[in-house]
Amino acid sequence: MTRIFSGVKPTGHLTLGNYLGAVRRWAETDQHRAEALFCIVDLHALTVDHDPGRVRRLSRQAATLLLASGLDPELCTVFVQSHVDEHARLSYLLECVATDGEMRRMIQYKEKAAQERKRGGSVRLSLLTYPVLMAADILAYGTDEVPVGDDQTQHVELTRDLAVRFNQRYGHTFVVPRATRPAIAARVMNLQEPTSKMGKSDDVGPGVVYLLDEPDVVRKKIMRAVTDSGQEVAYDPEERPGVSNLLEILAACEGGDPETLSGGYTSYGALKKDTADAVVELLRPLQERHQRLCADPSYVEAVLRDGARRAREMARPTVDSAYEAIGLLAPTAG
Repeated sequence: MTRIFSGVKPTGHLTLGNYLGAVRRWAETDQHRAEALFCIVDLHALTVDHDPGRVRRLSRQAATLLLASGLDPELCTVFVQSHVDEHARLSYLLECVATDGEMRRMIQYKEKAAQERKRGGSVRLSLLTYPVLMAADILAYGTDEVPVGDDQTQHVELTRDLAVRFNQRYGHTFVVPRATRPAIAARVMNLQEPTSKMGKSDDVGPGVVYLLDEPDVVRKKIMRAVTDSGQEVAYDPEERPGVSNLLEILAACEGGDPETLSGGYTSYGALKKDTADAVVELLRPLQERHQRLCADPSYVEAVLRDGARRAREMARPTVDSAYEAIGLLAPTAG
């Protein structure tokens, strides 16, 4: 059976972009067609300055929202990365296979390192090496497919390279995974800066719709979305990124095609209103389920505990095999 691994980083509140770009497909499709693991990758949240209490709160919130989105622990494995030691164990082995040049070519590292240099600072070493930890996340489970957005494709390619290199040097140990992408709304853009991704970490303003935003807040943000010069409603991501983003969001909510939908509008106002209505209705059942789960925290804790146990059982044989293959002496029994 095909095995899928994907995760969310608890560096901010989950957004409409996270849901339309990834989480909804996990719930509606991936958990039903494959052996699927979905992880709150909390170790990745430590690569930047952070408040420890906030990381814990966001980790629990992310887990609750994944369950509210429809992930079923009877069908898939939901767990927290730091609860499974095999991630960190394998990460170091892969650091011994990766090269400094590969790490420094990673786009996110280059961008964030440049930003810090301009401010006279420096990034954490873990930011340089975290793509290797991401590779360990994937390879530990014999993953076949990694559902990702466009901005994570480079990391999956690195994972493939490391798997092939390890297998060639030390014997076949890892499955070589492939990236998969949703057809529509793979990358929902910021409503105020439609050439930038709707990210949970970098923006707390009106350009980001969060999954737990109240309906009135959602409507206000979408009605104030930046559009483009002129009045024609046309789907053209290059020339009209603002209106194209709204059309993609509406299409993703209703299951339509953004270019076809554009023909039904003669004004930005009507498009914004329909998009706002569609997003509010999309989020309503998710928010209701989230509220019920928050009232029963012991259920979420039990899901994460059982998920970590199942994940460890899946990962340990592969990671133990990697330790043996690379030349480490096995511990003696007793």
